[in-house]
Amino acid sequence: MDGLRTERLVLRRWIESDRPVFHRLNHDPAVMRFFPMRMTEAEADATMDRWNADLEADGMGFLAAVRLTDRRVVGVIGLSPVTEPVFDFAPSVQIGWRLLPEAQGQGLASEGARACLAFGFDRLALPDIVSQCVVENRASEAVMQRIGMSFRRSFDHPRVPRSHPHLVRHSLYGLRRSEWQMITGR
Repeated sequence: MDGLRTERLVLRRWIESDRPVFHRLNHDPAVMRFFPMRMTEAEADATMDRWNADLEADGMGFLAAVRLTDRRVVGVIGLSPVTEPVFDFAPSVQIGWRLLPEAQGQGLASEGARACLAFGFDRLALPDIVSQCVVENRASEAVMQRIGMSFRRSFDHPRVPRSHPHLVRHSLYGLRRSEWQMITGR
């Protein structure tokens, strides 16, 4: 999965020089508005290291989204296994993204997500890929719809503290490999 390319992006593993932008991405109030907390630098470092380890272990992960025109990291896009039994849709594979404010609204999330779907369905032959977001996160929901995913249901996220009631309710979207093949003609 490391090195996936689109027209405007390369999706690659995280490198040491990415740490400052990764800190910013995970602490920016606009980027993290649908998360119960912003990460400290230490938490972001641990997450980056875990995502690189996941890539090694699973052959997939949440990758640095690098804009080709200026080689700047603009966010994170990728695939990750959902294995925790607290999620009733586990085991599955989820697709996700998070972009810096200056990279939002340009179609980059959709572009990178399509490359991840192609990798997941065409290379890994996954039967199904899911995605989730806070119900008020209309931008992420729009990306899910643009890449061909369909709404499956709403659920209360078991890992979101109830002290953040506006973030508990999530929408679950999904796409089956057979649907992807029909959409893409593959």
